[in-house]
Amino acid sequence: MRISSRQVGMLALCAALAVETAAAAPRPAFSNAGTIRAADDGWDIVNWDEAHKRLLVAHGKDVLVIDPGQSAEVRSVGSIEHAHGVAAIPGTNALLVSSAHDNTVRILDETSGAEVAHIPVGADPDAAIVSAKGDKAYVMDSDGGAVSEIDLARHVETRRIALKPGLEFPVLVSPALLAVNNETASEIDLVDLLAGKAAGIIALPGCEGPTGMAYDPEAGLSLSACGNGKAALVDPKTRQMVSLLSIGLGPDTAIWDGAHHRFLVPCGKSGTLSIIRMDGRKAVEEPSIPTETSARTAALDPDTGRLYLPAARFGPAVPPAHHGPMVAGSFHILVMAPGS
Repeated sequence: MRISSRQVGMLALCAALAVETAAAAPRPAFSNAGTIRAADDGWDIVNWDEAHKRLLVAHGKDVLVIDPGQSAEVRSVGSIEHAHGVAAIPGTNALLVSSAHDNTVRILDETSGAEVAHIPVGADPDAAIVSAKGDKAYVMDSDGGAVSEIDLARHVETRRIALKPGLEFPVLVSPALLAVNNETASEIDLVDLLAGKAAGIIALPGCEGPTGMAYDPEAGLSLSACGNGKAALVDPKTRQMVSLLSIGLGPDTAIWDGAHHRFLVPCGKSGTLSIIRMDGRKAVEEPSIPTETSARTAALDPDTGRLYLPAARFGPAVPPAHHGPMVAGSFHILVMAPGS
């Protein structure tokens, strides 16, 4: 069959449009960039040590200090009674680690792993945050329902600010105002850090069991990741919930990616990463990215844009447990690289 010049032209036009459409198709926000293997154990909060360019993982009975370069060196430091949270102490080579089962905070040397201090705090210490000046840390005593203020120079608890049980992730709204998710009450509890006392609550209707929390300093809005497939966007200064957004199931942290003006919420039950882009004060729900089941916490390297998510495989659950035993040799760090 002979093809006319008109048909040839039409075919060429269709081919050009197909190439243009393919070129215009957006790339995923993240793609799988491999894994980093480590010893099996439970895990909780993950943090990025910006000064030393290392990944820190609260890892059951120890802390993993990971250099994610080409060698992907993994070191185990400390001896912890269920590590809940870990944070680098600015200007030092030290780590603050919450030890949940003995109600203490440990200060560790990040290189040697030696324990520098052992500080009693309230019941079930969980997430921690360092002050804007870097001289204090605030530890959320989840079962104790209080915030323990730690003097990082003297390694002592200077005061314990009473709130209520169920405290999860905090953010610093300002040097004087702390906001913390209350998972049990499904609200945000506010703390006046100057007065050292509770400063009210923010109700989160439609948000059940908020855990992870992050803050957009430009918009002045926080995001609370909820256990019922929702996220609450909140203005902590006016004490109002701005909107309720859809995310995956099983989140346990939230991250503010300032370079791309977006919140990242790893959802371990769904095995997805929820992405909420901020356009000023307007939230835009982006397509979620597949990760792995159980990848519920993460840390972001702001220089490379890479996201690090601990994960493992588990056997069948026996009620009332949420999951069965960990499959031997399955614990690892999933590495997600940013798209263009």
